[in-house]
Amino acid sequence: MYRLISKLSVYKNLGEENILVKLSNILYEMDYLKAKNQLQQLDAFDKENFISGIYTLINELLDVATKYGFDQNLWQNYLAFTLASMESPFAITCEKVGARQGTVNRFAKADFRIFLDLFHYDFSRIEQELGINCFSIITDYKAVKKSTGMYNKSVSDKVRELSACIASAKDEEEVFTIVTDFYKKHGVGMLGLNKAFRLSREHGRLELVPITNTLDVRLSHLVGYELQKKKLVDNTKAFVEGKKANNVLLFGDSGTGKSTSVKAILNEYYDKGLRMIEIYKHQFNDLSAVISLIKNRNYKFIIFMDDLSFEEFEIEYKYLKAIIEGGLEIKPDNVLIYATSNRRHLIRETWNDRTDMETDGDIHRSDTMEEKLSLVERFGITINFSSPTPKEYLEIVKQLAHRHGISHLSEEELYNEARKWELSHGGLSGRTAQQFINYLLGKL
Repeated sequence: MYRLISKLSVYKNLGEENILVKLSNILYEMDYLKAKNQLQQLDAFDKENFISGIYTLINELLDVATKYGFDQNLWQNYLAFTLASMESPFAITCEKVGARQGTVNRFAKADFRIFLDLFHYDFSRIEQELGINCFSIITDYKAVKKSTGMYNKSVSDKVRELSACIASAKDEEEVFTIVTDFYKKHGVGMLGLNKAFRLSREHGRLELVPITNTLDVRLSHLVGYELQKKKLVDNTKAFVEGKKANNVLLFGDSGTGKSTSVKAILNEYYDKGLRMIEIYKHQFNDLSAVISLIKNRNYKFIIFMDDLSFEEFEIEYKYLKAIIEGGLEIKPDNVLIYATSNRRHLIRETWNDRTDMETDGDIHRSDTMEEKLSLVERFGITINFSSPTPKEYLEIVKQLAHRHGISHLSEEELYNEARKWELSHGGLSGRTAQQFINYLLGKL
């Protein structure tokens, strides 16, 4: 195995933490120790050390398999995961333009020949020598059925499909076609495999960390607000098709579906290359760095700011203004900003903001007001989500009840209970309606 990996070129930089690399190092040490001491078999102490190292790697592989929902042949799944997640220059080029003629293809095909050999690697000699059977188990694995919320289904489905295709390939030419087509269709690395991301500096540098369990919601699940949804769809559709599109502000009453609409947009257009990065107010200093990370990738990115608002003393909105429009560096064409807020103008206003008569520290308050409002003006589209009328609220309740199979109440009983619930649970909104339906489902 070590001799195979040492001949890799395009995929040379697997990293020391890669399970394939660690396993090949253990097997190399075994062979080296035997050759050095001219042994047919390892002694008991060395054998136990190697067995312990191998089972440590099996434990790591099982952790990865659980995280990504791998099944059947965990070894092949992991090799496919390595190919899908390694952002080599070759892979990123294929992501953008697909396979092209070039000398690099010869190196890539040589690597794919190695990976094909690794896919069908014979572990029987190692198992016999060490008296173990762990490789036989992981190559014929039956995963425990679990909820999709417990693992990264987005990655799992793609990697398992790639794994099955490579396993059935007859040669490196076929693997080359399979893998380069995969890069063009799905992309490469965490940006290609995942839908949504958050920012992190846990390891001292800025990272995009995948959000593995996103809400599986569609716009059709949101009852009403058809005009609002259409404006959002039209803008997003133009964006993913490479046309001109605007930053969007969704404002209005709480619980009306603003955030749900944005999350649904991600699910609707993910397979068209849309990705989403969630960022919070205290992270606005990192906006420029985030854009630098993503501006040259073959995806469309929505930077999502949920429940955005600023108090009078907060100045983070100035960073946001410069990023959206106003700084020297223009925002790249593959990035838009979608924000939700309960405030129409995002920034808290007072009556004093509306007059020049007050002079306690600010001679021209209308200028201050203009500066604050200029942030909203940088959103080309603003969409209002207002609370539903009592009639619209009851229609939402009715449709949600039908969707969840609630039939033990008549329509009149359902409406009466919904009115009672609304009076004591937050007023008229889609969120209140959903909470009422959850209450009924809990009583069944």
